[in-house]
Amino acid sequence: MTQYARIAAVFAAALLGSSSLLFAVQDVHWPSFRGDHARGIAEGFETPVEWSVPDGKNIAWRTRIPGLGHSSPIVWGDRIFVTSAVRSTGSAELKVGLYGAGDSVDEEGEHAFRLYCLDKQSGKILWERTAHEGIPMVKRHPKSTHANPTPAADADHVLAFFGSEGLYCYDHDGELLWQKDLGKLDAGAPGQRQYQWGYASSPLIHEGQVIVQCDVQDQSFLVVLALADGSEVWRVNRDEDSTWSTPNVHPSGAGGRPQIVVNGYKHIGGYDLVTGEEVWKLVGGGDIPVPTPVFEEDLIFITSAHGRLAPIYAILAGAEGELTMNPGDCEYMAWSHARRGIYMQTPLVYDGILYCCNDGGILGCYDIASGEELYRERLGDGNTGFSASAVAADGKLYFSAEDGGIHVVQAGPEFVVLAVNDLGETNMATPAISEGRLYFRTRGHIVAVGAEE
Repeated sequence: MTQYARIAAVFAAALLGSSSLLFAVQDVHWPSFRGDHARGIAEGFETPVEWSVPDGKNIAWRTRIPGLGHSSPIVWGDRIFVTSAVRSTGSAELKVGLYGAGDSVDEEGEHAFRLYCLDKQSGKILWERTAHEGIPMVKRHPKSTHANPTPAADADHVLAFFGSEGLYCYDHDGELLWQKDLGKLDAGAPGQRQYQWGYASSPLIHEGQVIVQCDVQDQSFLVVLALADGSEVWRVNRDEDSTWSTPNVHPSGAGGRPQIVVNGYKHIGGYDLVTGEEVWKLVGGGDIPVPTPVFEEDLIFITSAHGRLAPIYAILAGAEGELTMNPGDCEYMAWSHARRGIYMQTPLVYDGILYCCNDGGILGCYDIASGEELYRERLGDGNTGFSASAVAADGKLYFSAEDGGIHVVQAGPEFVVLAVNDLGETNMATPAISEGRLYFRTRGHIVAVGAEE
């Protein structure tokens, strides 16, 4: 949609007394992992149900991106940003599927750690920048990459984060504004240092500040930086093992104060956004936490699934102090399930329902107020993994299988599969949505799904 079309849409909405088109203009940007506040939702535009990359059906464009990365594309205005790690020689190994091996990939040689900027309408690469070159400081899992964190953007800045290789801030024309070395960020199996799996937590921009969660094998910490120059605002150490979750900001915690909410194993919790003071804490769950916390008004939803427990927690945003899982023993625990949590995906809250799809494709659907399970059904045939997180738009849910099959499900309390579409390549990254198009990052491309303009 052009700038003039957006203005016309706003004018038409005002004449018709409709708020949906006005909201649509706000949903043009998809500024970070899973969009604004990791909601994973973009409303106000019709989005596609069916497409096929092999057949060229309903594909606006497809642009090759060198290297390997699981970072998601983000959108600001008419530009798309994505990162990648490009080997100097040979092709990087990627092993997808349902397996449990923990070995690291050895001897990969030098990489160029790059940020790409694409035109949203045409897919043309407008510029690329190499933030760093060298041998990666930390090895990765065969299912992981050296470019896992999703970029983040606002109107003037774009952040590209490569874990141990540093955090880089550019303007929208590709000029480097500042860079920050956060040290060696070695994330791997708790207590087993021979396993290095690659860092994955994405940076978050919030009101002129950058929030980064660094839970690793050595000293874990949460840090807030000034977006203007990268200077440190505050840092708190965390007694925590490796996590791969991105933090989130809830606008009103205890006392109405904004809080940073983080997933974890030893330390799930909320931190005062201004001071870094711990507001509440919860211990336990899956011992390799990946999903990002998500919100719906005064409820915080946190899940994990590895080891003894696979919980879903529904926590009141005004929580304080030490929390427990049992709602009967904790006034701030609205409800919980001990064995319905998910391992890789960030859950999705849409129109009063919480959707949790596990790595085997089992989709659980829950009423957010009561925790009642509305359905539990399988996507696919159980032979492919699901790692990317779900997104929603236009009354539809989009679930990405690792084999490139995208399952389109009707939103609501009944399980209705509308279509299964083929991207033609492995797909591990969460898509972005903007103005009626979906932007998928596959093994080697960015694919724009939706009608050409």
